[in-house]
Amino acid sequence: MLLIHHREDTFVDAKIQLRDVVKIFGRQPRGRPLEMLKQGASNGEVRDETGHVVGVSGVSLDIQQGEVFVVMGLSGSGKSTLIRCINRIHEVTDGEVLIDDEDITQVSVERLRQIRRQKTAMVFQHFALFPHKTVVENAGYGLKVQAVEPSERRERAMDALDLVGLAEWGDRYPHNLSGGMQQRVGLARALATDPDILLMDEAFSALDPLIRREMQNELLTLQQRVKKTIVFITHDLNEALRVGSRVMIMKEGRAVQVGTPTEIVTEPEDQYVADFMADVDHAKVLPASFVMQQATTASPSTSVADLSDEVDEHGAVFIIDDEGRPIGLLRPPDLRSGAGTVQEVMSDDVPKARDTAAIATLFQLSGDGHHVAIVDEEGRLLGAVSPLDILATLGEVEVVDDPQSEVPA
Repeated sequence: MLLIHHREDTFVDAKIQLRDVVKIFGRQPRGRPLEMLKQGASNGEVRDETGHVVGVSGVSLDIQQGEVFVVMGLSGSGKSTLIRCINRIHEVTDGEVLIDDEDITQVSVERLRQIRRQKTAMVFQHFALFPHKTVVENAGYGLKVQAVEPSERRERAMDALDLVGLAEWGDRYPHNLSGGMQQRVGLARALATDPDILLMDEAFSALDPLIRREMQNELLTLQQRVKKTIVFITHDLNEALRVGSRVMIMKEGRAVQVGTPTEIVTEPEDQYVADFMADVDHAKVLPASFVMQQATTASPSTSVADLSDEVDEHGAVFIIDDEGRPIGLLRPPDLRSGAGTVQEVMSDDVPKARDTAAIATLFQLSGDGHHVAIVDEEGRLLGAVSPLDILATLGEVEVVDDPQSEVPA
């Protein structure tokens, strides 16, 4: 089952800001081609009349500190061109690119060099490792460019290799490593310089599907520890929805829609995005929080008689401890015992899932008809999902406003 590790995060600081960024390839892009584009001409019209190619056409967005921002689209949509505008590998034809409020399109070559060395690092589709250098030497190459002393360079490179689980491979050579391991070295090389921003251009697309999924897991786990700002380019929809805090869909150099994976899947802004999402299994993409309802709760010392109405109305009452963690579940059959307190009759086998778990993963948890407790990373109760909610999302039944309705077998 697919797990999406993002949540609807609230970010406070824009790390990267793009303002009406345009990139046109050709000999005189700032003349007639740019003028035509600003007057509303299509990419094809610019190409046919001037021979210039529009790579990015008026993209504006804010990328927040600490988020994984995914840019996706078909080949030729402009996504790789866009990421190269962010670190000025491509000179922007028009517009602004701000990193920490500094417009890098206007800085000197020397200042740009400093920004690339200190603030950004790039991970490429092809591993680009030096075959004659050891793994630790490859991982420390960016530090060598920065003229870091050899002893410190090795220490920091080994720390980065440890982050990606390759510390014991430091003195081996790239040919001793699998494709996935080589890509981890590429990631370690980017991390070794401790940049604020990671730019990942189709970083996993050359890997086999199983290894690719492992690397996605690796990235998500790593991000929980390092909290970098990551711009991740991919043409793979499932990958975009899986790793992204937010996703931007591009078409012909333009931003068609920007939103969380949930927003992109459930609220496509036009037919192009809707067609993109047509084959997405919503139950494998949408998080439990999407269908989560408020949970009815009580303490273990509560009288069973006092909860009778709540159990009848809601179908279940969650028993929580002093920290707000679910420790028991009270359902209609439990009311028949006539016992005094909830603690005497409650079931302590409470199905639980993180709020970031895909809805499909809740299906097995609710197989016996129990409500599922949705918890945060500390195990505290956030809400609940009923079996009917799960089945409705899976397309099995329609939701009915009757909590005592029998769940289909």
